[in-house]
Amino acid sequence: MGKPQVHNWFGDIASSPKVVVEPRNAQELSAILQDSEAYPSPVRAVGSNHSTTPCGVADHGTLVVMRHMNRILSLGPETVIAEAGALYIDVAKELQKHGLQFYVNTEIGSLSIGSAACCGTKDASMPGEFGQVCSYAIAMKMVTPAGETVEVTEEQPELLQAMRSSYGLFGIVYEATFRVKPLRSMAVRHKTYRLNAFDRELPGLKARGDSMMMYINPFINKITVEFRRDRDDQDPRKASSWQWRLRNYAWGTLGPYVSYLATRYIPIKALRYVVIDRFHQFINFILVLAMRGKNTLPPDQIIRYPEKSTNSRYTFSIWAFPEQDYMRSLREYFLFCYDYYWKTGYRFDLPSVGYRIHEDTSSLFSYSSNGPVMTTDPVSTGHPGWEEFLKAYNEFCTQHGGVPLFNQTGELTREQVDKAFGERLQRFEHYRKRFDPSARLLNEYFRRLLA
Repeated sequence: MGKPQVHNWFGDIASSPKVVVEPRNAQELSAILQDSEAYPSPVRAVGSNHSTTPCGVADHGTLVVMRHMNRILSLGPETVIAEAGALYIDVAKELQKHGLQFYVNTEIGSLSIGSAACCGTKDASMPGEFGQVCSYAIAMKMVTPAGETVEVTEEQPELLQAMRSSYGLFGIVYEATFRVKPLRSMAVRHKTYRLNAFDRELPGLKARGDSMMMYINPFINKITVEFRRDRDDQDPRKASSWQWRLRNYAWGTLGPYVSYLATRYIPIKALRYVVIDRFHQFINFILVLAMRGKNTLPPDQIIRYPEKSTNSRYTFSIWAFPEQDYMRSLREYFLFCYDYYWKTGYRFDLPSVGYRIHEDTSSLFSYSSNGPVMTTDPVSTGHPGWEEFLKAYNEFCTQHGGVPLFNQTGELTREQVDKAFGERLQRFEHYRKRFDPSARLLNEYFRRLLA
């Protein structure tokens, strides 16, 4: 009998472990990690497997699926404690019932709590707050490769900083504590700019302090910005939710599905991309016209994706650029996309997205450690040519001072990682060898990029 094959949610990354195991408690995790004969290396833990890189691949080893460890263990006015397999959206909805919310309400609700605590995420920073989910993880419990249970808290700030970027390479996180806050109303609106107008307006937009997420389309020279701001003068008990249902359906389901159909069934590229671009122009028009409100709720941004992907699935890649150089990078990104299409005949079939994220040193591999950043993230239905495009795009990003995420930036090389993180790699390796001297948790992907 052949080895089982497990794919990531999108379906483009396959893992061929010798063993797939679904533990139900820390004791079972400890037994798995200590028995290298029955559970061979590498040992990798996954939640809903939404990563767009092979960070969770366990070829010839052991894949630990955390789905059964999904309980909310404690909920208080300032913190929530949950098992690693709990989904972010489920915890957010439970918090909402108690008048509470996460600080970061990232759109991928299928994110598991374990991944949220120790892997990279992104969302536009709200005024005065961080934009990375792990920055609000204030305690974690893990089982090390030696089978020992270790708890890391804010009393160990340097280790906690490293744990927030550990990607399961120190041990398997089975429980995490997140800081939460009272539920607040949020205003949202959208506005579309051409590139030159966005360049002129950006200093003023940053000065306003609103959270900014962007839908970027180089091929029609348009940027639609989603602005968000907390509202203390509104009652969250009277908030409306239809705006976010509209936005989430348009972005998370309808847009990718129409692009998939056009890419699959319209063979003439010129016609295909006219259809795609005009459709997404229409979607952005609807967002500007209708997707606005003075009293909405932050948790309604979070999207519950289906457990198995459908033809409305999409994939993406993320790079963050220093804010002070962002417009230069963005202008050159527009030119890069045109030039790549002209030379190769390939372009992505969904709008890119972008986020503005505040400076944040909470995690060792934070992409905004050196100051505020803005991202440019190509998005695609994954049609042929995507991987080769990413390789060229990664070179572009490295040349422009970009910083990647190990779980959400595909086709990375060690040289690109070295340039982005420098001496932080050595600090990380010190901790990794401390907890996992035999490299039991190190798969080929991380061995190539980090070890």
